Amino acid sequence: MASDLPEQWRKHLALDRRRSIHTVRAYVATAERLVAFLEGHHGQAVTAPMLARLEQADLRAFLTVRRADGIGNLSAARELSAIRGFLKFAGGEDARIPAMKGPRVKRGLPRPISPDEAVALAADIAETAREGWIGARDWAVLLLLYGAGLRIGEAMGLTGATLPLGDTLRVTGKRNKMRQVPLLPQVRQAIEAYVALCPHPMTRDEALFRGARGGPLSPALIRRAVQGARGRLGLSDRTTPHALRHSFATHLLGRGADLRSLQELLGHASLSSTQVYTQVDAAHLLDIYRNAHPRA
Repeated sequence: MASDLPEQWRKHLALDRRRSIHTVRAYVATAERLVAFLEGHHGQAVTAPMLARLEQADLRAFLTVRRADGIGNLSAARELSAIRGFLKFAGGEDARIPAMKGPRVKRGLPRPISPDEAVALAADIAETAREGWIGARDWAVLLLLYGAGLRIGEAMGLTGATLPLGDTLRVTGKRNKMRQVPLLPQVRQAIEAYVALCPHPMTRDEALFRGARGGPLSPALIRRAVQGARGRLGLSDRTTPHALRHSFATHLLGRGADLRSLQELLGHASLSSTQVYTQVDAAHLLDIYRNAHPRA
């Protein structure tokens, strides 16, 4: 008889943690693969007590099978991260999770992180948070950095006055310069989910993102969370909160976004500052510049 633990986890992720449909689907698929493997590996039904007795060798054997299926380092790291969350859920507060480092993602020249890496990073941080509302908070913050190109200080500077959310967000940048940035539906839903779960009252003059005790959330906490997640996922040291903003700019520009418009979205005083945030190939950048600059 198949274990119902993956289905229980599905409900926990969707209802209690309010994870996205894609995250729930990916994490539960990993749990189902692990359960199926363990049933064949041990020749018996998988139960919570069995999961509590798992050894590092069991996880290595599972990942070896997944490697044979053709998955790469990033996918293997995400599988391992999902497994940790599943084992923690199945074992409760006393869960014992075998210590195991994830595979390292090959490092290259400094570059923006990929969309898959950005989503994996945010999902890992949200899933490993000690409380559901904190996970929802961190998910919302990281989506703001990647989905709207905010600086971490700008995200921390948002107040309850931004509620209720609309299609755009008014942001105070460097030197108190104000700008409007579009708010993607996924980002808006993430913030609204966090607000619904946050145990602290939202007032117009207080910080939108709160720490565990109700005070303003410190950027250092987000940086530490990112540092821990990149270690678990095998991402390089270049994976920082600011790299998400960098990636926002590069991915838009690489898909043909107008350089002047991008400058406005990022809140840069000069076009040269916007160019620093981009690492698309020089020929493509020059072509966009010529089309965008009024004196080109």
